[in-house]
Amino acid sequence: MFKYLFLTIATFIVNSNGIDSKERIKDIASQAGIPLIQIAYSEGKDLYQYEISTIDSIKSRDDFSTVFQAASLSKPLFAYIVMKMVSLGEIDLDEPLTSYADAGRFENSEFASRLTARVVLSHKSGLPNWTLSPSSSEWPSSKITFKFRPDSAFTYSGEAYAYLQRAVENIRGMGLEEIAREEVFEPLGMHSTSYIWLDNYDSLATSGYTREGVNRGAGSFPRANSAYTLRTTANDYMKFLMALREGKFLGEKERDAIFAPVVNAVRYPDRERECDKNIFWGLGIGIEKNGELGNLAFHWGDNGNFKAFFIIAPKSKDQPQKILVYFTNSATGHNIIDKITTHFLGNKEPLSVHDWVLK
Repeated sequence: MFKYLFLTIATFIVNSNGIDSKERIKDIASQAGIPLIQIAYSEGKDLYQYEISTIDSIKSRDDFSTVFQAASLSKPLFAYIVMKMVSLGEIDLDEPLTSYADAGRFENSEFASRLTARVVLSHKSGLPNWTLSPSSSEWPSSKITFKFRPDSAFTYSGEAYAYLQRAVENIRGMGLEEIAREEVFEPLGMHSTSYIWLDNYDSLATSGYTREGVNRGAGSFPRANSAYTLRTTANDYMKFLMALREGKFLGEKERDAIFAPVVNAVRYPDRERECDKNIFWGLGIGIEKNGELGNLAFHWGDNGNFKAFFIIAPKSKDQPQKILVYFTNSATGHNIIDKITTHFLGNKEPLSVHDWVLK
């Protein structure tokens, strides 16, 4: 059980200008055209929650129970499962994944034999993000062409995670949802979280909105996918982030490996940007080397009309550890990274991750 103080009255947090967080969050979300935002923020042992609507047609829930698409925030949770399996000796970080799952979809078998869990989790697979829409009926049998040699550079890839998922499912002899429920959801009390649609999502899942404010519905996925199909709440996901940060159920070696920078995360090889100099990838998470706040762990999620983000700031001699996660039901949900992080983390200089995600 997590022994954290749950404070549900937003006015307990006030920034340096005397503006309470609920007021500030609503202002930031409203300016960005975000209909609904849900936030969990921990500072030391104190946890604060918010669910704020900016339009009359959507009602926020006082118990913060609205469920959002987590998009790529699916990936760190799956990476945590993999690292638990590493701790248990069930999978080797450096064993070719072809030892656990066939490589029939890959055009280049020699490159496929270089794929390992470490290569996939650090996004050095050389694979594209997706060959086709992963929700399409054609995707499971589509052929995959490598963009470049595995283990040579950063390239963000959902296809790589999907392949690692097949390896994990083969090792355990069960599907992703069952594995996640056994290894993460139940142990951490994440009762609103799933890689597949749950019955209570009919009433709890919010719809996503375009930049123009058009309601596109809650969305559906044909199969559980470790890269993008997670649905959850900010409160549930905070339970996971706390466990991740402390290395709960992990060996010390595996916990440290998650947060150790492996590769400089140049997101667009043909268009290197100033922000890229400060962004790296560990095993399942991004890392910003920040001169003001230290090494910041983060991940972003983008399912079109659902945007999500988390960031973890380490403890220092002057500040407790801080963890922030938010979910939005809007295509504009990443526009607020800079303003939201500044409000909660108190950084004087903008974070590089804002530009890295948006530009």
